[in-house]
Amino acid sequence: MNATMSQSVIETLADLVRIPSVNPNYSDGTGELAVARYVESFFADRGIPTMRQAVLEDRPNVIAKVAGSLSTGRVILEAHMDTVSAAGMTIDPFSGSIRDGKLYGRGACDTKAGLAAMMHAVADLVRLGLTPKREVWLAATIDEEYSYRGVAKLCEGDLSADAAIVAEPTELRPVIASKGLVRWKIETVGKAAHSAKPHLGVNAIEHMARIITALEEDTRSLSDTPHPLLGPATCNIGVIRGGVQINFVPDRCEIEIDRRLLPGETVEGVLAHYQSIVDTVARDTNDMQVITHPPMLTDLPLQTDHQADAVQTMVQVLEQCSLPSDVCGVPFCSDASKFGALGIPSLIMGPGSIDQAHAAVEYVDCDQVERAVEIYHRYLLSF
Repeated sequence: MNATMSQSVIETLADLVRIPSVNPNYSDGTGELAVARYVESFFADRGIPTMRQAVLEDRPNVIAKVAGSLSTGRVILEAHMDTVSAAGMTIDPFSGSIRDGKLYGRGACDTKAGLAAMMHAVADLVRLGLTPKREVWLAATIDEEYSYRGVAKLCEGDLSADAAIVAEPTELRPVIASKGLVRWKIETVGKAAHSAKPHLGVNAIEHMARIITALEEDTRSLSDTPHPLLGPATCNIGVIRGGVQINFVPDRCEIEIDRRLLPGETVEGVLAHYQSIVDTVARDTNDMQVITHPPMLTDLPLQTDHQADAVQTMVQVLEQCSLPSDVCGVPFCSDASKFGALGIPSLIMGPGSIDQAHAAVEYVDCDQVERAVEIYHRYLLSF
């Protein structure tokens, strides 16, 4: 990539970071519309058609399309436009400033760097008069940071593709496996009483403590069956609420659980397992009433065959670029699993490190953004 092209993609990334697009489900949320308009304008200036896909009010997906030389086949490049909250950041979240080869700001790493690189990779095809083999879609989607409604809309109907590349921060490593997710709430119901006569009540917190102990024992067993790329499944109790004040016997207690799934596990099977644990504790505890609430959020695991053409092409491109090409897995969720669920061979690959995503000081290395343009560009011409 020449100096002019390198400068151009970094300028685009800085522009994107300077446009707040915090997911509206956070208190400082602004939505993705301004970024969607920027993406549309970027491609319009280069004569590349786009379409809006309505998802939620003022929150559309934007899809840019470039025709391929083959009569069939499609490659989807996908990156989300929304970010997490900027609250708690210790730098200006929307400055897009560059220092020591790093560009700073909310979304710089997750995942506007990947979006900018994909935009330029697609635009360069047209600028250079090159035609990819397969039709290319660049999908800039909404809501990845909350409940995946953007990619879910994109995947509706009979969406098909020969490959999907999702731009999450992987430090340019090719990811073919990721964990799934189920989050849900368990509630114990007791009986309120004055703390001077606790025998007249039923302590919901004490009952929840028994459930937590049982869950902790079960979690230890997860390490017995690790996945070769992902390690073991995990279970975390992230929230607990209970009681009204110190001199009441608490009549309510609830916990919120985050369970990460391995390929081969299902949401239904995992929830049934935990229900059996809860049922056993309830059976062995006098006066215990317990409610398992429906899941708040679910996501499927991803596992793409490492021998798939879509994967092997990426391996070859990375080797051509003298970059690490061994496939790997990541513990976080992304939009990729939704494409995988449709049978589309899917990879997660983008600039930046997940360690900088969502951080108080979020940044991305500019050289990785520039290399990402080259990787995506070569991939589109090779696959």
